[in-house]
Amino acid sequence: MPVTKTEHEIAWTWAGNTIRVGYDCSGAGPSILLLPALSSISTRREMRPLQERLTSQFTTTSVDWPGFGDWPKPPVDWRPDAYAAFLKHVVTDLVPKPFATIAAGHTACYVMAQGAAVPGSTGRLCLIAPTWRGPLPTMMGKRHTAFRQIVRAFDHRVVGPLLYTLNVNRFVIRAMARGHVYSDPNWLTASRLAEKLAVTRAPGARHASVRFVAGELDLVRSRAEFLALAGRIADTILVVFAEGTPPRSKAEMEALASLPNVRLSRIVSGKLAVHEECPDDVASAITPFLRSDRLE
Repeated sequence: MPVTKTEHEIAWTWAGNTIRVGYDCSGAGPSILLLPALSSISTRREMRPLQERLTSQFTTTSVDWPGFGDWPKPPVDWRPDAYAAFLKHVVTDLVPKPFATIAAGHTACYVMAQGAAVPGSTGRLCLIAPTWRGPLPTMMGKRHTAFRQIVRAFDHRVVGPLLYTLNVNRFVIRAMARGHVYSDPNWLTASRLAEKLAVTRAPGARHASVRFVAGELDLVRSRAEFLALAGRIADTILVVFAEGTPPRSKAEMEALASLPNVRLSRIVSGKLAVHEECPDDVASAITPFLRSDRLE
């Protein structure tokens, strides 16, 4: 029997702004919340390949993060507390106490913080290529005061759009994708590239994007805080990442996997967007964890 997929939207209010956020539902069975990564090209649609492989057993809901996705966005000074509040809203009103939450990339910290603050509110946690530090702090090895100046420049109503366009054109997106997002250099076909570019060109997209890149959306400031957050989760956490993950990010994931309450699954192919590029492998790693009656 074919699986029916429906598209919806949330009208969520933050800092006096009403933000339209899209989400997709499909499948039947225990509820699973799927959260895409935070990046200039991120959208709930990156979760679709994995979502399609889970809908025969679960009711799946994939939701965009405010400030990301391909819908227009207001010029908000996005901060970590906004994303924490949005996630609380999602697991309280949209998908109340899901059976499991699958979170990609930078969203890992937000999901673990929510799960630690309200045990049971996020269900079983599956973290895909979890990270805690934005691209600029990762590349530089630390945070710099200049990063905030970069954010202000991108917020400027005249200079900002030009700076943003220079940093998210098709050549930059292709280079980024080949460098650390996808392992197959040919995976980003013309149609897929068009979808990614549409995300970057949505009105207001630059405000959340630059804050992610500059580390302004980092919920924690060190590996120690990252590991401590995971240690506050009482139940087993499944961490999935690919062997081709960039070394600095991979080191953080391996440190997380060393915790006693973390179970690790390594995928042979893929990089940071392994869930999008290798959904069969990721689904094969996740499904036994979701179906296990007892987690140790």
